[in-house]
Amino acid sequence: MRITQDDYIKANRKASREAEIAAYGHPICHKRVHKSKKIYDRKRIKAGRDGDLPFLFL
Repeated sequence: MRITQDDYIKANRKASREAEIAAYGHPICHKRVHKSKKIYDRKRIKAGRDGDLPFLFL
């Protein structure tokens, strides 16, 4: 029984994923593109205003 490089990489990835889930509660996607704050985004602008909407029912 020898530990190959593939076995080592597989075990390391599994441990890293489990640590990530333990830290954040869910796996984090590292391939997602970062969204720039400089780009106009109506949804983000609307979400940023807390309490500005006229019909806010709590």
